[in-house]
Amino acid sequence: MVAGCAECGAAAGSCEALFHELLARDLSGRVPWAPLHAVSVACYSFQHPGRMGNTVPAYYWAVLHAYVRGGVDALTHLTQRTQQRNSHRYGGSGPAAGDFSDVPEFPRGVGPPGAYEVTIQDVAVDGDFPADGFEEWARRWAEATISAWNGEHVGP
Repeated sequence: MVAGCAECGAAAGSCEALFHELLARDLSGRVPWAPLHAVSVACYSFQHPGRMGNTVPAYYWAVLHAYVRGGVDALTHLTQRTQQRNSHRYGGSGPAAGDFSDVPEFPRGVGPPGAYEVTIQDVAVDGDFPADGFEEWARRWAEATISAWNGEHVGP
């Protein structure tokens, strides 16, 4: 019997291998994957916090909320604003100093949920991250990640 993912609770398979496959699609510059790169990284990072390293949870939290609230347009605006703020031309204040006042505060002091209604394995569908329906799967993944970190019911 194949054990599930200890971090996200997915039934079986390699989340890390799927993430590398998704990153290859993201970095190809092709739609629908490339515009949702930040969402994919944020979801994966929150659902696999052992791999999060020194990332900025507040920024990833803002990415998820921007996408869920306003789709690709809101996400594009947020990432462009963050890139500008991270530039030496603007003082290099970085994403941590970004103004995310319109985003609920990240639930600090809360441990990782450990189970999510939607994981990377769901988004991969058949392991191929099909273009048709990818944006909807990404939205569901983001919503599930937010819900779980907010302590909302997950699972059957």
